[in-house]
Amino acid sequence: MALRIDIGQYYAADSPVHRMDARVKLLCALSALVAVFCVTNAPQLIAGTAFVLAVLFAARVPGSRVLASVRPLVVFLAMLSLFNLVFVRTGDPLLSLGPVSVTAGGVWAAALYTVRFSLALVLGSLVLLTTTPTQLSDALDSLLSPLSRVGLPGHEIAMVFSLMLRFVPTLADEASAIMDAQALRGGGLDEGGPARRVRSVVPVVVALLASGLRHADGLARALDARCYEGGAGRTHYHDQRLTHRDLIAATLTAAFVLTLIFLG
Repeated sequence: MALRIDIGQYYAADSPVHRMDARVKLLCALSALVAVFCVTNAPQLIAGTAFVLAVLFAARVPGSRVLASVRPLVVFLAMLSLFNLVFVRTGDPLLSLGPVSVTAGGVWAAALYTVRFSLALVLGSLVLLTTTPTQLSDALDSLLSPLSRVGLPGHEIAMVFSLMLRFVPTLADEASAIMDAQALRGGGLDEGGPARRVRSVVPVVVALLASGLRHADGLARALDARCYEGGAGRTHYHDQRLTHRDLIAATLTAAFVLTLIFLG
């Protein structure tokens, strides 16, 4: 059973978004994400959609690749829409089927929250698709370095995030191998009723957790054997330098945030 995980997979391309400094890219993406989650009306929603489409066009990443990276969360978005559609009772009633009624407020809430989450997912996916794990690690290390001055492990936090992204494909392969082994022993996840399928997930989760702990222990031993110590004084293979494209990106992001404030 092949388990394909596209989250966090870098897509190589020559685009202005790829060439941006990773620190500026992260700050711009975070600002845009916060702004998108503050959208409350239709003009803001249209402006947010236009901004995300512009970023997608500038990144030169195929739409199918972006959709593949957010596919695991499609079910969550569908459930979010359904709950808002059914449980929000404000506005004029549009449809009534027994105890279930659909109102204008429910339709608007379903559209608003679904589109907001979709835009946020696409923005986050574009950051991961256009930035290598090494660039992300270096950017986080630089952005979190002020924490080290107050006694917090900024460098270690950045390293843990980088390792998390690197281990996503590894854990996906482990999960695929475990599910294949369970299927050979007659414990396939697609057999039996719902109760049996839920019970068959438990051995997979336990085995995957044990595998993750084993990988973590091996990594810790490898770092200890190499006398690794985090903290200041470490240099980077590639120097991080700001260019004119970073200034342009920051200006456009600030203009987008101000536009949403004006439209609100």
